[in-house]
Amino acid sequence: MHFEPRASMIDSMKHLRTVETAQDESRLRDFEATFTEHWARVYRLLRRLVGDPAEAEDLALETFLRLYRRTPADDFNTGGWLHKVATNLGLQSIRAWKRRERYELAAGKYALEEQEPDSPAEILAQTEQRQRVRLALARLNERQAQLLILRHSGLAYKEIASLLDLAPASIGPLLVRAEREFERQYRALAEEEG
Repeated sequence: MHFEPRASMIDSMKHLRTVETAQDESRLRDFEATFTEHWARVYRLLRRLVGDPAEAEDLALETFLRLYRRTPADDFNTGGWLHKVATNLGLQSIRAWKRRERYELAAGKYALEEQEPDSPAEILAQTEQRQRVRLALARLNERQAQLLILRHSGLAYKEIASLLDLAPASIGPLLVRAEREFERQYRALAEEEG
């Protein structure tokens, strides 16, 4: 009799291990489906935000890694969560880039940027404009930056409201305020450069 409870306990643990393995496999399949469904959208968002394809890919992978490590609730809005995390990572990357640029300039790296450009003047002007847009976005508060990025990514007001957990009727006024603040920051950057 002494061996029966122990044997049944071992059998129970083997069964538990089998159930855990099946749950892990199911979770992995669910994650792969989510990754396939949302990868392109998250990558495009980050590509537009940070401008560098390699950085965008790294940030997109980090976004999905965070999703994989997270235990989602039943009422979890995966698309909204991914966009929010990707936007935050992109904005953090822009801010880090700005800090890095400031340190490099202080260290005498400015001369490298002053070299004769290999590309036509129009491409250079477009690059500078994109950079100014990214810096202006980095100066906005998080919600304003998210609103503008999501709207200019082609999302409708209703989709933006769902992603950011806001009332659909509030999106229009919030976007107007965000656009005004963006314009103010953009002009300030242009004046600083000029």
